[in-house]
This record gives sequence, C-alpha cells and structure tokens, in this order.
Amino acid sequence: MATIKVRGGQRLTGVVQVDGAKNAVLPILAASLLASQGESIIEGVPSLTDIHNLAEVTRSLGGKAEYVSQHALIRLSAENLQTTTAPEELVRKMRASFWVAGPLLARTGHFRIPLPGGCNIGERPVDQHIKGFEALGATVTIEHGYVEGHVHGKLRGARVYLDLISVGATINTMMAATLAQGQTLIENAAKEPEVVDVANYLNAMGAKVRGAGTDVIRVEGVPFMHGATHTVIPDRIEAGTYMIAAAITRGDVFVEGAIYNHLSSLCAKLREAGVTVEDDIHGIRVVATEPLRAIDVKTLPHPGFPTDLQAQMMAFMATLPGTSLATETVFENRFLHVPELRRMGAEVRIEGRTAVIDGGQPMTGAAVKASDLRAAAALVLAGLSAEGETEVSGLEHLDRGYADLVGKLRSLGAHIERSDEANARLKLVSSH
Repeated sequence: MATIKVRGGQRLTGVVQVDGAKNAVLPILAASLLASQGESIIEGVPSLTDIHNLAEVTRSLGGKAEYVSQHALIRLSAENLQTTTAPEELVRKMRASFWVAGPLLARTGHFRIPLPGGCNIGERPVDQHIKGFEALGATVTIEHGYVEGHVHGKLRGARVYLDLISVGATINTMMAATLAQGQTLIENAAKEPEVVDVANYLNAMGAKVRGAGTDVIRVEGVPFMHGATHTVIPDRIEAGTYMIAAAITRGDVFVEGAIYNHLSSLCAKLREAGVTVEDDIHGIRVVATEPLRAIDVKTLPHPGFPTDLQAQMMAFMATLPGTSLATETVFENRFLHVPELRRMGAEVRIEGRTAVIDGGQPMTGAAVKASDLRAAAALVLAGLSAEGETEVSGLEHLDRGYADLVGKLRSLGAHIERSDEANARLKLVSSH
C-alpha cells in the first residue's frame, strides 16, 4: 500500500512553484471536442490521474490526446469523432468526465454517458446540467445508470437560469451554447476563475462568450469551432494548500504563480489569524510567527472561501489557540477528514454543518487514511505540524489533484517521503 510519511516540526521556508489548474484543464480538455478543425495545444498541464483519465476518454471517443511530459502540455484533436458514448470504466472514476456531455451534444446532437463518479464528498447531481441542455432544446433521459441526450438539428439559444450556483453546470451549458443557433443567456452563473479560463479558451477556438466571471454569461452561437493554443491559469487550490502549509508550520514561503485575486478570501482569513500575507506580481508570500489567534471560516461559491480549501484550513485551525468554527455550505459530506484529525489529537466536534475546533493542543503523528482529495492534503499538512511521524494512506485521492506534493514540500524543508509503489504507477500513467 502506498503511503506518505511525514515527520513534523520543520518550519517550511523557500519558494514553491504552482502548476496549472486541474479544475480548468479538465473542462478545457472536454471543450476541445467542440473543434471540428485543427489541433489544440493546452500548456501548463500537470501530470494528474484525473487529467490522464479524461485524455483517455477523449481517445475513446475517437479523438487524439497526447501528453508531452517534458513540456507539460497536451496536444488534442477531435476532427474525426467515432462515437458519442463515453466508456463506463473511465467515467465512473471521476465526475469531471460529465463535462464531455455539452460539447458532444452541441457538435453531434447526441451524448450517452454513465452517471459519473469521483470523491465521496456529498451529492453532486447533474440536474442543473440537464436543465441547461433542455433549455437549449435537447431531450435528456436517465435510464439504467446512463444519461442520454439528443437534439434534432442544432441546439437553440435560450435563457437559462441555474437554480443553484454550479461551476459544472455553468461550464457545461456555456460549452453547449457555443454552437447553438442564436444567443444564450446563463443567469446565476458561477464566477470561479476556472469558468473564466474555459471561456477564454472557447473564445480562442472561435466562440463568442462574454461575461464570464460575472453571474450573467452571454454566448452567441457560431457555426463551427477550431483548435487553439491556450495556457492554463495557475491552480489556486494547490497554491492555497502551500500557503496553509507555510502557516501551519509557522514558516516563510513564497508561492510562485499564485494569483491574489483568485485567493483573496484565503488571504483575508490567514491575516485574521495573524499571518503575514504579501501580494506580489509573481506570487504570494506567507510568513507566520506566533502568536496567532482563532478564526471562523464559512465556505461559499467564489469569491467566498473555497470548499476545496476547507479541510486544509481546518488542519491549520487545529493549531490555533482558542475556538475556531468551520462551516461547510457547499457539500454536505465534507467533514470526513475530522475523525482522522482526531486520531492525531485534534479536538474537533461536528454540530450540523459546522465543525467546532478547540485548537492549540499539540497534535501527534498517527496512521491516517484519506477519504477524498482535499482530505489527503489536509492530513499531510497536519503531519507537518504534528509531533512524531504521520503515515497517510489513500493516496489515490491525492494523485487526482497534486503533482509531486512530496517533492515540493521537501524542497521547502519538510521531512517527508512517499513509498515507491504509487510513484511508479503514476510515472507509468504519465508515459502514455
């Protein structure tokens, strides 16, 4: 079994570089299916299992997808799609695979996709995606574990109001609308930086998308789209993880590539705790020294505090003297890391959707298992500050979102190592 072993007590210092955003790369790979002409080159792509899996989905549909590891880019071509049915064995591995639905529907008039899998952090239904497709004129059914959509002729522009703010539904509806006849208005749209990045890529492919980053997105349909070259934005969740790593070890770390506007809520909360956060054109510097103080965090859609940083932040809050509160409003099942933090000595109790953290007590190393991607990162961060050795298993989750987390933390002075078994497996995937 692959594990990460961390010996706590080392103050992290130095510079760490952020990779491209996983949550932008995945929908951008899906958007490449819209191009009936030419090749796309996506730059700044980290080697992650989710990304390799979605590239494999592209190949299964008849497209071409080649990961060039030495340049951290993917070459894509979807000129000759062979099928509109995505393979079950790949789709069930990750929720992001459902992003191919919008492009397939827009370009071919049909898709058939198994209900997707992914991290077990709560219900994430695709009903808002389906609402968007149906508003554009598609007929969508769910039978025997498959979602199938079709439209006679072309999709038609429409006004789409999303009942809840959903990054996935916003992006899928936006992608589907690019080839629809007429104008589409997406209201109550998600504002995340990844939505903006996908819109910029779609426009480079010939689409006409305006308003991304606001709650109203306008899409004027075009007859066809072509390949394009695009550099992905830095991963704000990876950047935030290293910022919290600096804080939890009372360190001094410059996170190169981090964009302050993408992480303003995290920066504000770190400052509330007494951490020094400095914005720079090239990144963000985090310096933490005692004394620090307890804080409260509530997850919200962007520009609120990211749910994907809640677990990591809770590990930090466990080191702050006093009582801190972490309220989760985005996913209902995102406290699965709490029992593992308790194994390390953290004093945390759950009251509904709020975790009450009585912090300041020293944590001690223990054998813990990650339940999902961000929980895995949180347990590694907890290990950085704990007394003794922490052993983290469940690394298949970690590999979905962090490329070389161990190497980057080691470069900052952490005493951390990873078993060779998982490293060898990930290198094998990357070579394809």
